Amino acid sequence: MSRILITSAIPYINGIKHLGNLVGSQLPADLFARYMRARGNEVLFLCATDEHGTPAELAAAKADMPVAEYCSQMHRVQARIAAGFRLSFDHFGRSSSEQNHRLTQYFAGKLAENGFIEEVSEKQVYSHADGRFLPDRYIEGTCPNCGYDKARGDQCENCTKQLDPTDLIDPRSAISGSTDLEVRETKHLYLRQSALKGDLDGWIDSKVDWPVLTTSIAKKWLHDGDGLRDRGITRDLNWGIPVKKGEEEWPGMEGKVFYVWFDAPIEYIACAAEWAEAQGLEEADWWRWWRTDSGAEDVRYVQFMGKDNVPFHTLSFPATIMGSQEPWKLVDYIKSFNYLNYDGGQFSTSQGRGVFMDQALEILPADYWRWWLLSNAPETSDSEFTWEKFQAGVNKDLADVLGNFVSRVTKFCRSKFGEAVPAGGEMTPEGLKLVEELDARLKAYTAHMEAIEVRKAAAELRAIWAAGNEFLQGAAPWTSFKTDPDRAAADIRLALNLIRVYAVISAPFLPDASATLLEAMRTDATDWPEDMASAVQILPAEHGFVVPDTLFAKIGDEDRADWAERFSGIRS
Repeated sequence: MSRILITSAIPYINGIKHLGNLVGSQLPADLFARYMRARGNEVLFLCATDEHGTPAELAAAKADMPVAEYCSQMHRVQARIAAGFRLSFDHFGRSSSEQNHRLTQYFAGKLAENGFIEEVSEKQVYSHADGRFLPDRYIEGTCPNCGYDKARGDQCENCTKQLDPTDLIDPRSAISGSTDLEVRETKHLYLRQSALKGDLDGWIDSKVDWPVLTTSIAKKWLHDGDGLRDRGITRDLNWGIPVKKGEEEWPGMEGKVFYVWFDAPIEYIACAAEWAEAQGLEEADWWRWWRTDSGAEDVRYVQFMGKDNVPFHTLSFPATIMGSQEPWKLVDYIKSFNYLNYDGGQFSTSQGRGVFMDQALEILPADYWRWWLLSNAPETSDSEFTWEKFQAGVNKDLADVLGNFVSRVTKFCRSKFGEAVPAGGEMTPEGLKLVEELDARLKAYTAHMEAIEVRKAAAELRAIWAAGNEFLQGAAPWTSFKTDPDRAAADIRLALNLIRVYAVISAPFLPDASATLLEAMRTDATDWPEDMASAVQILPAEHGFVVPDTLFAKIGDEDRADWAERFSGIRS
């Protein structure tokens, strides 16, 4: 048994996330967590809401709520929706937690103690129209690198280049749209990332198994232009973690808070502390996941995120951990994703464009979305959601292949043999050939799951379902039953056992459907199959079952057209 620590990029608090956010971090992380648990490993799967910074203040003001109250409400909403998608977090925490306050201030103190924090008098953009300093992300303009006209003052989401607000062409306030901006002097703390460049470079070079997308973005930030730059970690805001050195006040930093990018990744660690406290556990119980001097040297830590989050997780957060000069666990593998686009454009939370998680669950159960999103995950390039593709994927894969197999097998058995696994006959040569094929495919499927090759795993799983259908069509038990009922019984016995196998190996993708199938087969035999020859003999003759309701209903053209029209505009 291995120990696997899994985190997905923590979603921002200002609203419900869209399907692009879901498939870019939380959903594939859940797939991997469920698979690793199914293989008998000890898993700690953590996520949280990212609650600090100006966007939270603005969203709260728009909702006419105190920001703390707004964040509490939205955390409950996001937790409920995550449960609706069957995201199996061991804990869904909050970056505003007391644990994250303490740890963020602790790390800042250690960084300062080790010489990696510098006080800098800098010029920051002040908006007269808004009457406040503007955080970098609330200054918009044209990117000097790629020409994208909605680049933010901290990063261009189009080309991922790290920016300062003064780099932008024609800057404006993202709050009011005003161009009446003034640069004023203020003092802030900077993390001396440049002093850790060599350590980061060597560490990234050692990760030879990382996806090309991850390493290419990290190397670009390390070496392009001026290379890795020091980064401000404080802001002139009211909402956030107060700037302290551990428990001590930080002279000159009164009234300032830590910048959200600094405290948000530390929440991964704090979330484990929250989990332990919620479970009534001790500090040692979460340290064994995060401290290499307390047992975490045996942990494999895997992160999941969209490509826009890669720079902070390959450079800034590791710099924080390295700079502390304490034995905190560094990530072992970062699975990054490109973007899922929406019907010819981009999903956008800020612009309300696309299908959002709550809306998706109003239309169809979670498994429909889980399957399509994961089987079309944007791993090697951007992918696109269209209603036509979604309809075709659901109907062909879920209804015509998996659902059809289950329906034909169980209904035929009920009509000819009753609701029990039939006795009689021996496995046919065709059945033995199917078992041999499925054994090879199972090995390929598990290899893809181990390697976190999501689309390849989905394709192999579908091929396993399809092989059962092809066998059933060739065996034609509805015909052989007339002249050789023992042969029909043997073929149906194999097929019923395959339904149980499909339920077990499909569970990481389709948890609800798998639970339905296991209940229908009246079995709690959920051990991952080591070989197909043994797996297809688990349900013995005379073992009872029930015919399940329709596993997956097809999406009709009228529904597809209605949804396409409903989601063609902008969400208010």
